[in-house]
Amino acid sequence: MPQILLKVRQAAFISFNTIARTMSIHYKNILNYFDNRNTNASAESFNAKIKAFRAQFRGVRNVNFFLYRLTTIFA
Repeated sequence: MPQILLKVRQAAFISFNTIARTMSIHYKNILNYFDNRNTNASAESFNAKIKAFRAQFRGVRNVNFFLYRLTTIFA
């Protein structure tokens, strides 16, 4: 665990405990962004497209047809 997170915990600021816990869990992914400049923006964009597609038809009744349409449009 990075040294700065230990110092935050020792300072006993309650409001920073959540941030410190989140950073200690995800610090490798956070650092990976700065090493490789990789984000999950493409996955988020694809999720937004699926949500918009689903909203356009006001729900899904036939899951197989829905998946077929997704693969034909976005694949």
